[in-house]
Amino acid sequence: MTDPRSDLAARTANEVRVAVGRLHRRLRLVNEGGLSASQSSALARIVKGEADTAAALAALDGVRQQSMAATVAALEQDGLLVRSVDPADGRRSILRPTAEGEALFLGNRAARQEWLSTALRERLDDAELATVLEAAALLQRLTER
Repeated sequence: MTDPRSDLAARTANEVRVAVGRLHRRLRLVNEGGLSASQSSALARIVKGEADTAAALAALDGVRQQSMAATVAALEQDGLLVRSVDPADGRRSILRPTAEGEALFLGNRAARQEWLSTALRERLDDAELATVLEAAALLQRLTER
């Protein structure tokens, strides 16, 4: 006999996974500058200081270094990143966002925030907004290590 609580947990896990996936895909559509998903991710990680080399970006995104090299090259070509020699190791290149790259990242973030705020405001009443806020806090707690 299965535990009703575990069935509830399994149902909840499925519903959260589907909803978060759909929300993630919808937010990715709010993308000024026409960046691909991999370009947007790489630019975001560099601007936020999560990585400063193509190898580090590849490891974080779980892709091959050759694939990330192509992504970085496209961002460089568009003037969103610059590459410089690592003073500690001349074989490595350090990636930095340009002012345009940083502005694009921040603009995309603001556009996604605005889209989500508008969607919440237009589609949910105050009680539902409070429920979503509580659910967000629970999801944050779930993802803490």
